Amino acid sequence: MAENKRDYYEVLGVDKNVSDDDLKRAYRKLAKKYHPDANPDNKAEAEAKFKEVTEAYEVLSDKQKRQMYDQFGFNGPSGFGGAGGNSGSYYSYNGSGFGGFDFGDLGGFGDIFSSFFGGGVGGRTNRNPNAPKQGANLQTNIEITFEEAFLGVQREINISRSEECSTCKGKGSKPGTNPETCSVCHGTGQITQTVSTMLGQMQTTRTCSNCGGRGKVIKEPCPECRGRGRIKKNVKITVKIPEGVDEGQTVALRGQGEPGVNGGSQGDLFIIVHIKRHNIYTRKGDHVLCDIPITFTQATLGAELEIPLVDGNKEKYKIPEGTQTGTKFTIRNKGFKNVNGSWRGDFIFTVIVQTPKKLTTEQRNIIIELTKTKKKKKTIKKRELFG
Repeated sequence: MAENKRDYYEVLGVDKNVSDDDLKRAYRKLAKKYHPDANPDNKAEAEAKFKEVTEAYEVLSDKQKRQMYDQFGFNGPSGFGGAGGNSGSYYSYNGSGFGGFDFGDLGGFGDIFSSFFGGGVGGRTNRNPNAPKQGANLQTNIEITFEEAFLGVQREINISRSEECSTCKGKGSKPGTNPETCSVCHGTGQITQTVSTMLGQMQTTRTCSNCGGRGKVIKEPCPECRGRGRIKKNVKITVKIPEGVDEGQTVALRGQGEPGVNGGSQGDLFIIVHIKRHNIYTRKGDHVLCDIPITFTQATLGAELEIPLVDGNKEKYKIPEGTQTGTKFTIRNKGFKNVNGSWRGDFIFTVIVQTPKKLTTEQRNIIIELTKTKKKKKTIKKRELFG
């Protein structure tokens, strides 16, 4: 449960402005400290700690996941990817290694572990080319109106992504045939060579050129996908944008990215939200701001105004007599709903007194008479700056 988790920054002992290099250094230190193989007398507790720090690093080292975690925490609204969404399936310690975890595919993770465990957990450097791999993530943009951001909206978007070939069911081979294990690398996807040097014999590993590192060879490719096992298609997806979303925030749809390989899970789709500028309202955090024009008479005598809110409703608000132009008034809890909580911002409007440009003779005379009735105030002389 998310409520039982510690803050990821706290887990790694870093602040929110930590650089990528410092983040990696902090993780290396803790991962080495809590690795179960380094704690044979207390593997259960070490495993729990190791999972915690690895999950934290998995999220904070990914730019998109880190952005969503900073915005929404563990329990973002429905439709927003929770931080560390897939991490639970990655770490399964079996006493001699981490089953199903392919460090070779994780870039930074592989570098980190090879640096202090000598080439991966259990000393293995070769990755299984036929192991399940998660599909690639996709990213797209969506533009919505100010009102849609305020109220929330459900939209249908079009994306281009790969889909499993219906003819070969993703195998890549012609129906009725199957891919064969590569006879050169024997399914490993890599060729190991021993080279004699002045320092002795050294082993080098390279990708098998016969199968391209896949470990399998397709002799009769599928005529539909030409051996790729997938076809590019335009797909319509429905996305729910929650109320209160702000400019540049990301909505994550789990499992809507590229398909996985060898039975791996599908990647995710990240949708970056852009909000059109409104000609009346602006936004500051969760607050709505706008200018309300009033007449000279309303400002002088006071008036009850009808304030148009973002949701289309109107709110009656009484301003006092003698209101000056530029005065701000606040209607509580009529702003944006916070996407990471249940509270709302305020609606803050600024009154702008409109001075009449043209007056009739009667109106002009009335203002002159009004001016005469005002008591003359004594002129206060400003003291000179010196002496």
